[in-house]
Amino acid sequence: MANPAIITAVVVALFASPAFADDPITNPLTESATWQDLRPDILGDAPLADGAAIISVDAPYRAHDAATVPVVLRQLDPSLPIKKATVVIDENPAPVAAVMEFSDAMAPLDFELRVRVDQYSNLRVIAETDQGLSMSGRYVKASGGCSAPATKDPEQALAGIGKMKLRLFGEPAMSTPRREAQIMIRHPNYSGLQRDQVTQLFIPAHFIDHMEVWQGEDLLFTVDGGISISENPVFRFSYTDNGAEMLTVKATDTDGNSFAHDLSKAAQG
Repeated sequence: MANPAIITAVVVALFASPAFADDPITNPLTESATWQDLRPDILGDAPLADGAAIISVDAPYRAHDAATVPVVLRQLDPSLPIKKATVVIDENPAPVAAVMEFSDAMAPLDFELRVRVDQYSNLRVIAETDQGLSMSGRYVKASGGCSAPATKDPEQALAGIGKMKLRLFGEPAMSTPRREAQIMIRHPNYSGLQRDQVTQLFIPAHFIDHMEVWQGEDLLFTVDGGISISENPVFRFSYTDNGAEMLTVKATDTDGNSFAHDLSKAAQG
């Protein structure tokens, strides 16, 4: 009879191995006919380099929740600030999830957002630097993210629309005044593919299409988003603090609403 201790050790070793771990090595981009069709519309004839040395993209191999998949972008080459990043989810109904532009204060880039993934898909990020365009990404196993039911009924969701919250992490040091912040925006970001759980009718698409984040008079970054950005969007990022007392967030949505809030950094303590 096999030794139970040996069996236990083998099982533990197997589940601790890279084949079972949520390791970036296990989910590189795969060959995609869809991307070949999308590329001309997104990039035109622009050359595209391998971004493995420019930007890292972290996303889970198997998403916990297809409606809120975390995606982390990090600049790898300190000499090449990333000015713009386009997030593309090949198999989503609207593949371009977000187009983001970054000021110098965001370098080196360390940025997280949450997206919907509708079916097993490549999730790619196209980064723009002074050297041109380069691409990196991950293959994500998730399904149903764009049609997943909203967490609140439409009346409740719209009641708090546009509310915002700021969280700051740590204090900037005098030598390196970098800060980490998180901005949360209350918005259902309806994809147009979700059903009202009472009427079973489709809820019309209604989402934040543009957002700007400022510190004082200086623009930090902008986000132009679509239906693939998650409900109640959350953005976490690092930036160089210029000493302004407020972070100001301005946003618009597809129903013509405008939201603007001054979020006090002092209140965060």
